[in-house]
Amino acid sequence: MTEISDFLPHRPSHVAARTVVFIAFDGAEPLDLMGPIGVFSRAEELAPGSYALRVASVDGALLRTRSPLSLAGIVPLSSIEGRLDTVLVAGGHEQAIRQAATEVALVEWLNRRGRQARRIGSICTGAFVLGAAGLLDGRHVTTHWAAVDLLQQYFPKAKVDPDAIYRIDGPICTSAGVTTGIDLALALVRDDLGQEIASAIARDLVLFLHRPGRQQQISATLVAQQSAGDLFSALLVWMLDHPQEDMSVNALAERAAMSPRNFARRFLREVGKPPGQYVLELRIDHACRHLEKTGWSIERIAERSGLKNADTLHRVFRQHLGMTPAQYRARLAEE
Repeated sequence: MTEISDFLPHRPSHVAARTVVFIAFDGAEPLDLMGPIGVFSRAEELAPGSYALRVASVDGALLRTRSPLSLAGIVPLSSIEGRLDTVLVAGGHEQAIRQAATEVALVEWLNRRGRQARRIGSICTGAFVLGAAGLLDGRHVTTHWAAVDLLQQYFPKAKVDPDAIYRIDGPICTSAGVTTGIDLALALVRDDLGQEIASAIARDLVLFLHRPGRQQQISATLVAQQSAGDLFSALLVWMLDHPQEDMSVNALAERAAMSPRNFARRFLREVGKPPGQYVLELRIDHACRHLEKTGWSIERIAERSGLKNADTLHRVFRQHLGMTPAQYRARLAEE
């Protein structure tokens, strides 16, 4: 059995701090808790007195997570006093979320105390609990890709973004789930304490310094790979790793030991799109990732992505994304 206090840093009692409350329940996803707690804990270690962290449930009893891990040292919601800075609700499996979203004491606490916090948010399917408290109405929000349609169905006044890994809309912040809760927590710490602290945490936890909130949860090429049968699975992996190679129908057919005509027909049937369209989407994905993660020149990104030159990259981005590569990169910097 793990004591939740093992994950929380010690803080001098005389230092005022932002109170961050993580709300959990039986069946909660442990990574939804531990990931963000790790980020805020590192922030407290680097800037003592910044945060006072609490993990709470309705009754404060021993908490059984979605995994074999159980957590003790949880405090009851009723014991939390004073000004709240941030409230984050964990996600969990479907039955656990249904129970949490219909827990009268929890929903009433979110309506009464949660609304008083500077910001309130969720990790993964914790968004359904926020929705049950009426906190998502009119807000841009997200959740795990497998639950976005259901979230929109249950809460039609919310503006559900099916692709984003996290969204921050005023005081409401939501994330797509599991590891994206870490991205959201890092973004919140960066807003509070600045880029230097966020950079140090990212290095310590071996994270991306800044994964943009509106980065897609699942790329189009990954969806295609998941739908393809065994015949093309190895070929798709090779294509993903070699965007600069010749990917004409003739070249790919030769690699698959098929005639070009048969290859194109079978590829469309198994992957769900023509080879040329798939190759273009794959190369666009590569270019987007390089724009997000590197400071490379547009020319170099075009070459590394298999789009040959900057002119082609500009044309493809304007046609398919409605913006130039520079605009795409600038938009990421604004988030």
